[in-house]
Amino acid sequence: MSRYFLLFLATLVLSSCDPAALQRTLESLSDSPLSNEDIANGLKQALEIGISKGSDALSARDGYYKSPYKIGLPPEAEKVAQKLRPIPGFSNVEEVIVEKINRGAEDAAGKAKPIFVSAIRNMTFTDALDILMGDKDAATKYLKSATYDQLYNQFNPVIVESLDKFNARKYWADAVNTYNKIPFVEKANPDLDDYVTQQALAGLFSKVQEEELNIRTNISARTTALLKKVFAKQDGQ
Repeated sequence: MSRYFLLFLATLVLSSCDPAALQRTLESLSDSPLSNEDIANGLKQALEIGISKGSDALSARDGYYKSPYKIGLPPEAEKVAQKLRPIPGFSNVEEVIVEKINRGAEDAAGKAKPIFVSAIRNMTFTDALDILMGDKDAATKYLKSATYDQLYNQFNPVIVESLDKFNARKYWADAVNTYNKIPFVEKANPDLDDYVTQQALAGLFSKVQEEELNIRTNISARTTALLKKVFAKQDGQ
């Protein structure tokens, strides 16, 4: 007969005679050892919550553009923008392209959730236990190290599609190609895809890290019974 069933029977008996004993029994039940499945599922649940909140926040209008995760111009773009300011049609190239790439990232972030969730669900119990008892950003570090290349390969086409939706790649290519025609300048790369993909993912991982820290340190952020149980183990380490 299982321990849980015995505890259930004891609860029925004690409920009719001794409130103090009943409370001890209920505490014993709630303090039952975590199973491997509990730990793995709790960590996956925490990461999925972080991913959901992160992608929802960043996919809202101005989620990137007017937030700490705003994507600036590529390093070489400063010189391009400076040279193009006197040329009609490109006087505010920096402002225009920054808004376009951030709008593209916001659009792509909304499509990121299932990509990340699929990666999270492949996590092993060993991974989960190491994360639970690890540093405050252990889950985010794990997710980044274990899945970054795969996520990049899946996320990059989403970014490209979103950049094209806002005409960002064509606008930037036209600007760079105009710049490259200026005599004696060092040629610039018109490709935005890699840069924006990396910056968008960096923002998303940073947002997930923020949510992970919240769940680890703020008990009220543990919104399910499983999260409360699993992270209590971390609290008591």
